[in-house]
Amino acid sequence: MTHPLQDIAGVPESALADDDAARLPRESAAAPWNVVLDAVVWVHRAAPDAAGVTGATGAPRRALPVTVGALIRYRETPVGPYHEVLGSPVLLAEWPLPAASIPFIAVDSIASAHGGRANWRLPKTLARFDWPEGAGGSFEVDAEGTGWSVHASVHTRRRRLPVAAVVRTRQQDLAFTTRVRGRARAASVALETRGATLPRWLRSGRHPALVIEGARGVVGPAG
Repeated sequence: MTHPLQDIAGVPESALADDDAARLPRESAAAPWNVVLDAVVWVHRAAPDAAGVTGATGAPRRALPVTVGALIRYRETPVGPYHEVLGSPVLLAEWPLPAASIPFIAVDSIASAHGGRANWRLPKTLARFDWPEGAGGSFEVDAEGTGWSVHASVHTRRRRLPVAAVVRTRQQDLAFTTRVRGRARAASVALETRGATLPRWLRSGRHPALVIEGARGVVGPAG
């Protein structure tokens, strides 16, 4: 390894290559981050061995058998716009809210990769994204990194409803909260995943989803 921020737990698909680590900036914006985003968020029942994939959680914890995945297009952040894909194999049964643990996350911004690793111990790696502008009722999103890919065919309903969410995330001994408020549409996602571990737990198939548009959020500091 060429950089201390490479030593953050995650699945093989989240490994940060030495060449990319050498390009990490010396610093990036500290938390909290105020953001504006679009997102496709889906859920499915966790695979039988999904709890064993949570390498970012540290000690074993009681888990809820729900897998969460997301493709996110950040319009505004402290490090500029970028795209992101992530997956949480199970939810951790914590109080007062279940917590996601994210061993897979990739972005197309080297500054975001540094910020995610430095602020929240998120094992962000780099990827390429294809997300159409002005996506309507049906659209496709692709994310591809070294040895893995995620393809989502998204089909939305017309009606938009207000949405407000508080999401807790735990990475080893750190926890942080993300708050999002905006408008969303019910949707379904036909997902195709490829990689060393992704197909085992971020399952291909059709899953219920939400499409969030123009939401404002705050990603809080880790504590």
